[in-house]
Amino acid sequence: MDIYSAKIDGRNPVIIQAHTDEGVSGLGEAAVAYGSGAGAACALIAELARRFVIGRDPFQIEAIWSDLYDHTFWAKGGGPIIFSAISALEQTLWDIKARALGVPVYELLGGKYRDDVRVYANGWSFRATTPLEIARAAEKALAAGYDALKFYPLSQVDPNHPNGMFSHVSRREYDRGMRDHAVAMVRAVREAVGPKVDLMVDMSSELTPDAIIQVGRAMEEFDLLFFEEPVDPSDVQALKMVSDKLDMSIAVGERLYTRYGFRPVMEQHAAHILQPDIGNTGGLMETKKIAAMAEAYSMRLAPHVCAGPVASAVALHLDASIPNFLIQELYPFRVPEHFALVDDPVEPKVRNGRVAIPQRPGYGVDLVPEKVRPYLAETVAA
Repeated sequence: MDIYSAKIDGRNPVIIQAHTDEGVSGLGEAAVAYGSGAGAACALIAELARRFVIGRDPFQIEAIWSDLYDHTFWAKGGGPIIFSAISALEQTLWDIKARALGVPVYELLGGKYRDDVRVYANGWSFRATTPLEIARAAEKALAAGYDALKFYPLSQVDPNHPNGMFSHVSRREYDRGMRDHAVAMVRAVREAVGPKVDLMVDMSSELTPDAIIQVGRAMEEFDLLFFEEPVDPSDVQALKMVSDKLDMSIAVGERLYTRYGFRPVMEQHAAHILQPDIGNTGGLMETKKIAAMAEAYSMRLAPHVCAGPVASAVALHLDASIPNFLIQELYPFRVPEHFALVDDPVEPKVRNGRVAIPQRPGYGVDLVPEKVRPYLAETVAA
């Protein structure tokens, strides 16, 4: 098994390639490319692979996942690092199985509901500091073929920040000036793109419930597709409070892990749209199970993606196979080196806000050896 840690332009995709003794290989990605934790995920992937995966029949996906969940001990109640490691390993098994059978992965998930999926663009607004700048950035995103956009109106551009792009609100600091600026940014985008383009704003759980309710009420007029992560997603009561007070759809899920983490949000109807990330919530089948639970609670999925090009391809197979799919997140404006890691990346194929489901066996992408080789972090031998 090869583990790659690709530090590219402020992001750090963690991609793994698992090999079998029959010559079939499979890909997976841990969704910790943003923020901190990539190094820890690499180390944990190697440890878990040695203890629970190498030497096993890769077709026994559920059994291997259960061992990872039950016998790592820390997975129960665990967070993004352990579940990103489990997710990446689990994804490789689906890719191996589908390639061995000569079919796309979605065929193993019950077949596809749709031939293509609607997508939205993220990452287009990171350098905009004023309403005029963000309006111009939105126009460029539309010109690139997107009719749905997400952005962060409370964030501040800060190229010297450790995340390499912008900073979120810290210490829950908030005042009227921040609210007015955020509203002005959303107004500028809405006026620039017109009424038919779907807009989503990500609040990144930056404020307290009282403050975010004030911000949200001021944004209701802009007809948002959803208002993302208004408060800490682990505080379901606070999420429910915000959801009840605002006249807009609330989305949450990129920092919730496994079906067990999503269950209280569903039970309390604390949000309207769920955003699990296949690369950190437990893997492909775990996300499929979350989707099935959400269907029973009359909720839709807008899966989260903020990692590398393998993660984008994996997400399309989930999107194809669930009935309650809404829209898929993509980051199409990263540097070319990011997409060059694979031979057929998803993002350049978007047309009119949609992208076709890959038809090649597995996830439909292969690593480009000369592009990933410099980022090899560890090889785990059988």
